[in-house]
Amino acid sequence: MENSHSTAQQRLIGIFMVLLGAIGFSTKAVLVKLAYGYSTELDAITLMALRMLFALPFFLLVVFWLQRRAHSPTPSRQEFTVVALLGMLGFYLAGLLDFSGLAYIPAGVERLILFLYPTLVVLFSALWYRRPVTPWERAALALSYLGIAVIFWHSFETVPDQLWRGTALVFGSAVVFALYLMLSSVRMQRLGSIVYTAYAMMAASLAAGVHFVISHPLSALELPAQVYGLALLMALLSTVLPAFLMHAGIHRIGAGSASIIGSIGPVFTLFLAWLLLGEPMTLVQMLGTTMILAGVVLVSRGGTATKTIEKDP
Repeated sequence: MENSHSTAQQRLIGIFMVLLGAIGFSTKAVLVKLAYGYSTELDAITLMALRMLFALPFFLLVVFWLQRRAHSPTPSRQEFTVVALLGMLGFYLAGLLDFSGLAYIPAGVERLILFLYPTLVVLFSALWYRRPVTPWERAALALSYLGIAVIFWHSFETVPDQLWRGTALVFGSAVVFALYLMLSSVRMQRLGSIVYTAYAMMAASLAAGVHFVISHPLSALELPAQVYGLALLMALLSTVLPAFLMHAGIHRIGAGSASIIGSIGPVFTLFLAWLLLGEPMTLVQMLGTTMILAGVVLVSRGGTATKTIEKDP
């Protein structure tokens, strides 16, 4: 009886962790839009570099602590090179495309497009590994992309300027991130997802910093204090904390259950964007959102893409 109570308690804690992690990830798009609003000179790479460099010390501490206390495996030089390249793909390139796209489309639309990456994992698995896509998965995929069509049509009526460019950039981010997840699975299993993510994020942080240094003068850092505050919030609230909360939550309740709970993220983004940015939240938009979430959850429960929800570009 006591063991059953302990198991139920751990599951409740896991649900709470996944919920907080999903909400943390969902704030990123809104924080980016708020930061853009404080400076017309601010661009995607500057904001992303600030976010990544603020997050870097935390990931360095995680690697140091795990290797000293938990005796986590240290990657070989060759393995570290591969992890670094994959990190630059999944967190630097995907992040840059995402931040660039947010300059053109609403935060709520961005989150829904980005949320499609589990469906892309399923499609890539079918193409590369010849994994058959079941009729149930096909229906779920069709539902997700039909939902995107509804959202896109509605957004085109309300925010037509640069919608195509922003959509292409964010969808490109989802494609790149799905490829990163496909290529990372084996090494992630050997190193553990926390250690692997920490190394990948470190490499991506350095790449973002180098990109900024070679493409911008230092005067580009003369930004309002609010931008630095929002970049720090992004590093903590929508990068470091949700990554660890998701990992701990999935460990307790499993990836399948976490994928269902994680679907609250885009809904929370829509609400937050309506509250803080004044973005519209209509019945048509909610219909498209429901279709996307239903399709992604159904695909994720199939097992191919459930591990994807614990990170965010």
